[in-house]
Amino acid sequence: MNCRDRVLVWMQPVRVIVLTILVILVCTVGVVPSALAVSYNKETLEGQDFSNRDLKNASFTKASVRDVNFSGSDLTGVSFFSANLERANMTGANLTNSTLDTARITQTNLTNAILEGAFAFNTKFDGAVIDGADFTDAQMRDDTRLLLCKAAKGVNPVTQRNTRETLFCDE
Repeated sequence: MNCRDRVLVWMQPVRVIVLTILVILVCTVGVVPSALAVSYNKETLEGQDFSNRDLKNASFTKASVRDVNFSGSDLTGVSFFSANLERANMTGANLTNSTLDTARITQTNLTNAILEGAFAFNTKFDGAVIDGADFTDAQMRDDTRLLLCKAAKGVNPVTQRNTRETLFCDE
């Protein structure tokens, strides 16, 4: 047996051990998904299709995502800090604990979106469609909340929460 063959024989158990550890980490701890968070910071992604995707913890900071389709996507923990989301389709998207601070969400479709715990100070929601959106515990300025109350209606099909109630419109 030459040297190369000896190394290959020795490496086989090491490969099995490494793969086993990786499988255990992925299945129990979930290390790989968070390590694979994608960064689209400062990119121009206008008109792209990100529908029905798992984009947890991705970052779109200062990105131009006008006319982008995010419908049905999991955007939990995503940063849209200072992003341009004009006319984006976020129908049924999960934006739980996302950062929307200083984002432009003008004429954006947020129908049935979940924005629970989202941080949305200085966010522009002008002309946004929020039918059935859930804003439970979303952090925003009072003037923004009052603007959204003018268009608020519906119940979110996932959380079963009334949009007006999640915005405290009638208090």
